[in-house]
Amino acid sequence: MPNHKSAEKRMRQNERRRAINRGNRTGMRTQIRKLRAALTAGDGGAIQDVLASTVSMIDKSVQKGVLHRNAAARYKSRLTARVNQMAAK
Repeated sequence: MPNHKSAEKRMRQNERRRAINRGNRTGMRTQIRKLRAALTAGDGGAIQDVLASTVSMIDKSVQKGVLHRNAAARYKSRLTARVNQMAAK
């Protein structure tokens, strides 16, 4: 437990930021799950729309500091490769 006013304030701030970060991370992961589900279902028309929104969500996560830019690039690359592989079939 904090013993100083400044430590108490810092604890409150950390808790608020943690809630925001968790929300952003959860939203991004949910969007990735939606894309993977669309890929599994093989719904060609919906896949492109979901891919665009997923890439956008990943980019926003990088801007908000939730995800490292290299990790974001890796996610986008792998997801796009799977979509392109699906389109080639």
